[in-house]
Amino acid sequence: MRKYISMTFVLSAAVLFVFSQMQCSSEKKENSKMSHEELVARGKYLVNYGGCNDCHTPKVMTSQGPLPDSTKLLSGHPASMTIGPIDTAVTATTWLYANMGLTAWAGPWGVSYAANITPDDQTGIGTWTEEIFFKAMREGKYFGTGRPLLPPMPWQSLAGLKDEDLRAIFAYLKSIKPINNKVPDPVPRNMVERTIKARG
Repeated sequence: MRKYISMTFVLSAAVLFVFSQMQCSSEKKENSKMSHEELVARGKYLVNYGGCNDCHTPKVMTSQGPLPDSTKLLSGHPASMTIGPIDTAVTATTWLYANMGLTAWAGPWGVSYAANITPDDQTGIGTWTEEIFFKAMREGKYFGTGRPLLPPMPWQSLAGLKDEDLRAIFAYLKSIKPINNKVPDPVPRNMVERTIKARG
């Protein structure tokens, strides 16, 4: 992981994300009056506008730089992709690391990987209910009750969305192609530090 991103940049991006979502919500059509197709279309708009592909979709390198790989839409950090050595800066409080595809991040919390949010039953959110999704987004817990959702996932911003918008996002995620991709488990900070010390 050789890409450095300042905490200031990340926080600024989060603020812009909140603003954009507030603007979107104020101009929406009530979901209760939408057909399922309209609900899915609304969800697709919110997912794309909110930048979910930035982290949750693997990238391909082009002449214009890395772009989302449409064949792996929202499938999270590729199970087959390894990350390079992490140095002691990962334990600092002012810097973050990210891989080229922005699917793997390292910071004071350890190492986190973008989740597979396709409707795959084994490795994605195929078994999630709308209630579980709402709880995860509102409380920042994996599967609604598990471990905390880790940075850079901006669940605090998503928690402010109205039910209609979260319902639309969930409907869209359930409509896309399921992709079987088991994302690695996050690595806690103490394990990262132990690995660094062992490496010398």
